[in-house]
Amino acid sequence: MTVVEPFGLSARDQALEADVQAGLAAVESGLLDATKSGVPFITEAAQHLVRAGGKRFRPLLAMLAAQFGDPDAPGVVPAAVVVELTHLATLYHDDVMDEADVRRGVDSANSRWGNSVAVLTGDFVFARASHILADLGPEAVRIQAEAFERLVTGQILETAGPAEGVAPVEHYLEVLRGKTGSLVAVACRFGAMMAGADETAVDILTQYGERLGVAFQLADDVLDIASDSHESGKTPGTDLREGIPTLPVLHLRAQALAEGKPDDLELVELLDGDLSDDARHAEALRRLRAHPALEQAKRDTVRYAEEARATLAPLPEGYAKSALRELCDAVVHRAG
Repeated sequence: MTVVEPFGLSARDQALEADVQAGLAAVESGLLDATKSGVPFITEAAQHLVRAGGKRFRPLLAMLAAQFGDPDAPGVVPAAVVVELTHLATLYHDDVMDEADVRRGVDSANSRWGNSVAVLTGDFVFARASHILADLGPEAVRIQAEAFERLVTGQILETAGPAEGVAPVEHYLEVLRGKTGSLVAVACRFGAMMAGADETAVDILTQYGERLGVAFQLADDVLDIASDSHESGKTPGTDLREGIPTLPVLHLRAQALAEGKPDDLELVELLDGDLSDDARHAEALRRLRAHPALEQAKRDTVRYAEEARATLAPLPEGYAKSALRELCDAVVHRAG
């Protein structure tokens, strides 16, 4: 049994492993080529996050989805590059909005070069993704445009907050379906579509991708509270300190509002206070780790991962389908 990065995914078939590894290597080369400019400073800024690495979750899904057609079809790798470039471009913009100092273990572009350069670099990366996309045909352009609209809509809804009468947890899950699930779905869709898989397989893999994408983000929410820095690769409670309303916190707030327990109300008050103070932050983290809201968020993660797994049922059995199932397990395992 061998291992396919980035999730320690076991590949019991040597041909599958070779295809996926070759595809991911080609994507990495494609990312570097796509972010080159005649202006050295633009190249440096545009390759900043490419060279910082990352999970390459979306290209991995594209490579696995392509196994349901011809994985060597010429459009598979460029489509995976497009999806990853789109993801990277959004990170430049996200870091400006979040005023982030670090991304993937290196200085964020905005902290190194300022907000204007970060935003424009994100735009440059989007432009390069569009250039590659144009060669994949009008249907691919339409699919990417629709997904990007959903992604941006999710981001705006997150900023605007829930409408009157909409429960915050349901609002948040809708945000994730757009902000994260839409692009993961496109990775699966492009991989299958460019490989010439039949329409049923393309539809199934698209649905799988969206549900897995939501589960992946929910696992990140749980990790921010439950893990130590060795497990998660980032400082625990980062989202908490920055006041980002992740799922465990939203479940806590809903429970406090519904039941009015003094301990819950006190914890909400703590979260609403100044968590830049290390002692207050540590106390909030300790209490959230022991709160049922965290287990509820874990159950939600499992639910979305299981829905993704169930979606795969009509596909033919084989190593690629087993690998996609294992990704569901990997996402749940990340959430503990």
